[in-house]
Amino acid sequence: MLPKEFIQRMERLLGAEAEDFFASYDRPRNTGIRMNTLKTNAPLLPFCTDPIPWTQNGYYLQEDSRPGLHPYHAAGVYYLQEPSAMAPVGLLDVQPGHRVLDLCAAPGGKSTQIAEKLQGQGLLVCNEIHPKRARILSSNIERLGVTNALVLNEHPAKLAERFPNYFHRILVDAPCSGEGMFRKEDAAVTDWSEETVAMCAARQKEILNSAARMLAPGGKLVYSTCTFAPEENEGVISHFLHSHRDFSVAQAEAPWFTAACPHWIEEPASGIQHCFRLLPHKLRGEGHFAALLEKAAIGEAQPQPLQKAQPLPPQIREFLPLQGQMLSFGETCYLAPQELPELKGLKVLRVGLELGELRKGRFIPAHGLALALKDFPKKVRFPADSPEISAYLTGLTIPGDVKGWALLCVDDYPLGWVRGADGILKNHYPKGLRRPLG
Repeated sequence: MLPKEFIQRMERLLGAEAEDFFASYDRPRNTGIRMNTLKTNAPLLPFCTDPIPWTQNGYYLQEDSRPGLHPYHAAGVYYLQEPSAMAPVGLLDVQPGHRVLDLCAAPGGKSTQIAEKLQGQGLLVCNEIHPKRARILSSNIERLGVTNALVLNEHPAKLAERFPNYFHRILVDAPCSGEGMFRKEDAAVTDWSEETVAMCAARQKEILNSAARMLAPGGKLVYSTCTFAPEENEGVISHFLHSHRDFSVAQAEAPWFTAACPHWIEEPASGIQHCFRLLPHKLRGEGHFAALLEKAAIGEAQPQPLQKAQPLPPQIREFLPLQGQMLSFGETCYLAPQELPELKGLKVLRVGLELGELRKGRFIPAHGLALALKDFPKKVRFPADSPEISAYLTGLTIPGDVKGWALLCVDDYPLGWVRGADGILKNHYPKGLRRPLG
């Protein structure tokens, strides 16, 4: 039950292609899974089928599979993501050591994809303006074992004041009218209107203006949406280019995608034809728009004052072979990312890697630390289908001979902490994540 005005618009824009476009809605919905390369490069059977051609380590999801219930999901081995949504980060050309901003980051699919490309080096700032969605973002950053992210809950305009000419790469996956979500969420259909499209376009222009101020000279910015409305895509980019003469559309090799449509808007800016549309009748995805923009290399990136940190205390260094500097907030300790900017005045949800708590000289390791570790002196391993893993995910104790803190793994993937004594492994899986008994 697509909105009448949406149908009329797409028929007018697509012409002879409209029939194929609407026929795509009768096919099964496209779903995808992206393997987390911070943990593995191998496709996970039986969930993975064909590779998604425009991204590394992305696969179409086996029909009727339920990977969200598998213990590997809790261990952060993969991220469930719509195939089209994997495209924008690939255009951004992120390199290890970059300072990268994901300005509208929740729920975290694209942020975690960026983190994989950074390989733990440099700085990833993930921002989300809505507090509830920001908490979901922070949870996914933790689950996938990202160690170099700063998660913020700020308005883009405030960040633009704080970080002028700072980031090497910026992703603006802008809030939109969500026409590519019509098959996934009923609310996307019921909430849609032509007025919503106009409202989104106005907001997107403001967000993009803020992002432009934060991009370093010579840097790259990807603007993307999951909607088909020209007002939110070619229209927003044209408006931006007309008012930002130091930006241009950069060309990228993407043979799987369709060129954007300058003739769908009035007064298109030069280079609009080099933007991309992911149309559901031409590829196996629900639909996206992406534009790769480049800022003229005039001037230099502007540094930021760095957050003062402290060396890791002996209790943590002896407990874990980690390098870096520590930040503490009360009893809670974090491993600070490289080049962490000063945090004063920012709404911070997560700073790098949560290590744990120092309580009266004793170190209590955090769940996030378990998910980020690749090795630990004491491990206990159980198969994914074992009763021990089921018991652990529900919060029950497990028999075991290990003494003291140990990393519990599902096969070879860390899942959380246990603490052994007297033949019992006490469960330290967070209460908020535990599955119901039975």
